Amino acid sequence: MAGITVLDQNTINKIAAGEVIDRPASVGKELLENAIDACATAVTVEIRDGGISFIRVTDNGCGIPKEEVPLAFLRHSTSKIKSAEDLFTVVSLGFRGEALSSIAAVAQVELITKTPEQLSGTRYQIEGGKERSVEEIGTPDGTTFLVRNLFYNTPARQKFLKTAQTEGSHVASLVEKIAMSHPDVSIRFIQNNQNRLHTSGNHNLKDIIYTVFGREIAANLLPVEFERDIFQIRGFAGKPVIARSNRNFENYYINGRYIRSSLVSKAIEEAYKPFLMQHKYPFVLIHMTIEPEYLDVNVHPSKMELRFRDGDRIYEMIREAVGSALAEKELIPRINLNPPSREEKKTEEHPSAAHPEPFETRRRSLYEEEKQGAEDYRTNPVYQTIAERQPAWETDERKDRKQDRKQDRKQDRKQDRLRQPVPSGKARLSSSPPGQMNLFEEKLLEPENRFRHKLIGQLFDTYWLVEFSDQLYIIDQHAAHEKVLYERTMVSLKSREYTSQMLDPPVILTLGSGEQVLLEKYRTYFTDLGFEIEHFGGKEYAVRAVPDNLFSVAKKDLLMEILDQLSDDILRGSPDMICERVASMSCKAAVKGNSRLSAAEADHLIDELLKLENPYACPHGRPTIISMSRYDLEKKFKRIV
Repeated sequence: MAGITVLDQNTINKIAAGEVIDRPASVGKELLENAIDACATAVTVEIRDGGISFIRVTDNGCGIPKEEVPLAFLRHSTSKIKSAEDLFTVVSLGFRGEALSSIAAVAQVELITKTPEQLSGTRYQIEGGKERSVEEIGTPDGTTFLVRNLFYNTPARQKFLKTAQTEGSHVASLVEKIAMSHPDVSIRFIQNNQNRLHTSGNHNLKDIIYTVFGREIAANLLPVEFERDIFQIRGFAGKPVIARSNRNFENYYINGRYIRSSLVSKAIEEAYKPFLMQHKYPFVLIHMTIEPEYLDVNVHPSKMELRFRDGDRIYEMIREAVGSALAEKELIPRINLNPPSREEKKTEEHPSAAHPEPFETRRRSLYEEEKQGAEDYRTNPVYQTIAERQPAWETDERKDRKQDRKQDRKQDRKQDRLRQPVPSGKARLSSSPPGQMNLFEEKLLEPENRFRHKLIGQLFDTYWLVEFSDQLYIIDQHAAHEKVLYERTMVSLKSREYTSQMLDPPVILTLGSGEQVLLEKYRTYFTDLGFEIEHFGGKEYAVRAVPDNLFSVAKKDLLMEILDQLSDDILRGSPDMICERVASMSCKAAVKGNSRLSAAEADHLIDELLKLENPYACPHGRPTIISMSRYDLEKKFKRIV
């Protein structure tokens, strides 16, 4: 065995650099965060060749005094903390004092900086950790870092870099995430001499979402606002219609720091669970503010991970905040008819080719007025041809109530337009794409609107058609019944209003050692819910009784699925989770598609749906109701051009 030796400083620096700097995006992250810590209000990030050959970060921050410039490149030199105690109250993005020394150890670095108090600036060059030159230079207030030829002196590490295009995409993604973490800072990103991103720094988070993600996502957001003693959340949760197949659109920040956390991610996904199908993940962009003493940010050199002092409490508050934002809205997806064919587009461009009825052109303008909130157009004589078709039961008293509601919604729309940001550029948010129901439309599931539903009939022995307020609603009887059974079972389980049903013969389970430990640990929960389980010898357990609503679906998969979920550290020990699993299995007894229901049965099912807190999706995340507007139908039939 070789003797023990002390490594030289150059080797030490390169090893340390490997912990902090692994690709150009790491350099961009450290320098951009330093700029924000320096109180910059405008930052420009420029890269060439994916950041491998050139990275420039320029800010208008406080700068570095001339005498402190060489110190900034020493290991563990920092202006963010003074002692170990400060680690538990740190509020800056950087604090470890490793970034600049690590970058300088594996690249050619040039620094140009000036403080407002100094008459001239400083130009400092360092390569491979060795100082090359220092001189005075004329420059505006702030700091510019130029990083060239990353890993030029560590070719082995350079071989692990991807193509310039791939590395550039990582830098772009990083800049976008930091831009969203600080809407008060104007950030420009230039790649190969082309502007890729420019935020205004106007404090408006929705503007940045529009700039980064586009119109569809910006038009389908729900505000999230939540506050408890030590905890505050502000931001947006995407409607289920913009869910994705991966977690790339889950963006969350704690005290201005972009992080990745399984605890936060699971809390968000648990809140979305009633609204999304399996293997779908939400769009969220939320900013969390937590007292620093409840966080440990000194977990990893990249500072992308952290630990919570009271994780269970934080988990519940995040779940409640996001869940509340979703539960308060009527999230019925509005379907979009097929895009027009080439002939239809031609007809739309030349309306005379369709020969619509004479009054249809005027009615189209009426619809446009309605979209802009001018709903008082219904007094127009042209509209009377439509109004005459209204049901006879629309009495004068009901019309008065309806007019009052319209006036309220009109005022709400006016206020909403004043609150909405108008994004720059040619595209405007006002022409939002088909998505979920507008917040100010009449709600199908409001109890006071129940008597206005017109049940049309059943389609394909599966779907029920309901007419209400210029909308056609399509209800999936199986998904709706599943949801009703699930909620009913959850209530009975939590209130202990259930009975057990004996199984003959019993279901025999073969459990591994870990599963046996979990079953014994949570046996009381299962017993309280109506299960009767006893040890059958060796690894075998006999399930002799189950809650009566599970009698028809009592299979091995049920308990095994629950035990698998209990192995999750985040949800471990939660009786609510066990209840939810039991309830989700009970919904297998729901009426299936291709089954005829009478109108009275369908009516009763809709009544049951009205009583639920979240009637919009079944326990598996599929929608129970979708809608189609009268306007879309009439446009498709060329009654509107």
